[in-house]
Order: sequence, then structure tokens, then C-alpha cells
Amino acid sequence: MKYKIHKVVFPVAGLGTRFLPATKANPKEMLPIVDKPLIQYAAEEAEAAGMMNLVFITGRNKRAIPDHFDKAYELESELRANGKLKLLELVREILPPNVSCIYLRQVEALGLGHAVLCARSVIEDEPFAVSLADDLIRPPLNTPGCLEQMVKIYERFQCSVLAVERVPKHEVNRYGIVETRSDQDGTQWVTSIVEKPHPDATQSNLAVVGRYILTPAIFDKLIVTKRGTGGEIQLTDAIFALLQDEPVIAYQFDGKRYDCGSKLGYLQATVEYALAHKDLGNDFAAYLKNLIL
Repeated sequence: MKYKIHKVVFPVAGLGTRFLPATKANPKEMLPIVDKPLIQYAAEEAEAAGMMNLVFITGRNKRAIPDHFDKAYELESELRANGKLKLLELVREILPPNVSCIYLRQVEALGLGHAVLCARSVIEDEPFAVSLADDLIRPPLNTPGCLEQMVKIYERFQCSVLAVERVPKHEVNRYGIVETRSDQDGTQWVTSIVEKPHPDATQSNLAVVGRYILTPAIFDKLIVTKRGTGGEIQLTDAIFALLQDEPVIAYQFDGKRYDCGSKLGYLQATVEYALAHKDLGNDFAAYLKNLIL
């Protein structure tokens, strides 16, 4: 039986300590890139891929996320009264009417694997996606988003798919790293995966980034996964166990990733998205040119 991907999990319970004090009371996923928060970019990417059920794994001080996707009666009334109809439309489009949001609490900060496990009761026996909002992925013009690209791979092979990209060798200890074998058609099958290896401990620099499509079999692996790197339940370790039972594909997506979990990556995304903004781009480019000169 072939399944479609209808559900996506957003692990958003992290504290965002690298952005303190900005994230003391405001979730890092609500940090804006020009005029939209990171979590909205992630939600729009999922919706474009046909995922209409958004599952947020939240923690303390994350109230701003459900508020953002909720209906804002007073704001809409104020915009309507002042004739700001374009802004009113923007606010209403944040959550399309055919999209539903589910919020689950991760009581303990036990890592990404544990966050995904928290979604088991909602996902049930279906394949699903996982999206990390602070990995902002911008596709080339007229190209589907990363999740939509991955859905096409899943629909062809009906197995788990990991978004991967090449990283500098000295940075492999920041990522889950995969080794693969390639078919004649270029499909890369994962043969091994390890969380944050020392650069001398692996020949590969193919890193898993914040997009996954997983079969429900991952939950049986997560529930018995012991704490690994950092004392957390690592999704990487569960995927390694999954490999023993079923195939997993590493997919090198078409697009540019910005690591918005780091200050430099966040600033790079802000600048490049501003330059591409239809209303701000030209003026911002002129400002940067004058600033540099």
C-alpha cells in the first residue's frame, strides 16, 4: 500500500541559547527573516509539499508560536477598520483554512529523537516529515521546496529520506554524517550514519540537515534508543537502527541552506532574503553598496 505524506513534525522546544538574550522570552523559531518568522517559512514549505497537518512539539516559553498561527480577531478588526486590506490578507494567509495545527508538549529536553517520539500518538501508522525551522532552505527560482523534492523521492521508493549536503571536513563533528552507496541512476542509499563524529573517524562529509521523511517504523527504534551524544536521545541513532530493517535514502536537495541556529547563518539569510524581496530588494542593494563603498 502506498502512502502520502500528510503530517509534518516541527520540534520547537529548544531554548535557543545561542541567541540569548533575544530568545529569553521569544522562541528562536519566531526570529524574523525580513518580514516572516522562521517557523512560517518552514510551515509554508511543508504546506507546498501537501502537508496539511502541522504538529508542533513545544516547550516552555513557546506561547508565541501557537499565537502566531491562531486567528487574531482584534488585529484583523483594526486592519479592516483602517482600510489596510493587503496587510489583512497577509495576516489571514498565515494559516490557510485547509491546514490544521496540533501542539504537543515535550516535558523534558531530551533531544531531537525524543521530540519526534512525542509525536507518535498523532502520527500513528503513517509516514511523516520532520522539519527543523532553523535550517532555512531556499530553493532556486521556479524550483519546488526541499520537502516537496523529498516527497517525490518518497513516493517513488516508499522509504525514509534524509536531506543531506556536503560540509567542510572540519565541521563534520557538528552533524549527523552518512556514508552511502550509489545506484546507476544516482540514488544514494545510506549504509551508515553516525552523530557528530570526530573528523578523523569518518571519510564522509555528507551531513544530514533539518529535513527528514520517516516511516512509522522509526518510533519502535526511538522507544528503545538509549541516550547518546550530549546525553540526548539522538534521532541519528534510531535511523542507524532503522537501517538494519529497511532502506534509507540520502537526498542532496536543490537549494541553499542557511544555518539560522547560528548568528552568522541568520545574518546571511537576512541579507540574502532582503536582497531578493520584491519590495525591498533594490533599495537594500543600493544601501549595501553605499555602505561598503
